[in-house]
Amino acid sequence: MTELRVESLAKRFGGLRVFQNIGFTLPEGGLLGVIGPNGAGKTTLINVISGRQMASAGKVVLGGRDITNQPAHAVSRLGLARSFQQTNTFKSVSVNENIARAVRFGGRGAPVGLTRMMDTFGLTPRLHEISDKLPYGLQKMLGLVMAFASAPKIVLLDEPAAGLERAERQNVDTFVQIVRDAGTSVLIVEHDMDLIRRLCPRILVLDAGVLLADGPPAEVLARPDVIAAYLGEAGEA
Repeated sequence: MTELRVESLAKRFGGLRVFQNIGFTLPEGGLLGVIGPNGAGKTTLINVISGRQMASAGKVVLGGRDITNQPAHAVSRLGLARSFQQTNTFKSVSVNENIARAVRFGGRGAPVGLTRMMDTFGLTPRLHEISDKLPYGLQKMLGLVMAFASAPKIVLLDEPAAGLERAERQNVDTFVQIVRDAGTSVLIVEHDMDLIRRLCPRILVLDAGVLLADGPPAEVLARPDVIAAYLGEAGEA
């Protein structure tokens, strides 16, 4: 069984605490949303889980194997992929070559659903175009497709809707559906609350580096402490 388990995870930069004592389980085939105000530590959490930054304390366990502080390439080979807030492609090569590199990097062959995904997002007719020449929305979707093309068991999505036009955000729903149809678990960090409500049966709320709430969206988003956390962010802005 390939579940992701995070135990008492903490990250500090010198004397600065980013987050502490974070714990949760993402079961095989599961879908979990992570929300919180700016500066709550959400992206850093993904970075630590995926091996791009070192944990200061705690453990990350993938399928029963301790992967804490293993390098990102090793974590990816074990079946955990992540996307990025901004477009993250090989900008000087074609769409086709971007996908081919992601498949080779995963080392497990192309996943079921990859062709469907390419067709759905309008990337198939543009296979021979240089990725940097695509419109932003397509570049963003290509980055998501590349994460899936490595055939992960778990994929971490860091603000997949960021920068997309409202009409394009439905593509994220479709992406998640195809990924889950392939049996892949999904963790989504996102600010788009409509998207979170649509997709996630369970969400975590981070605030000031601590786990503030964990549960169904309707229940969690009605909590006074969660509302206060977001109103505080709005007030500061």
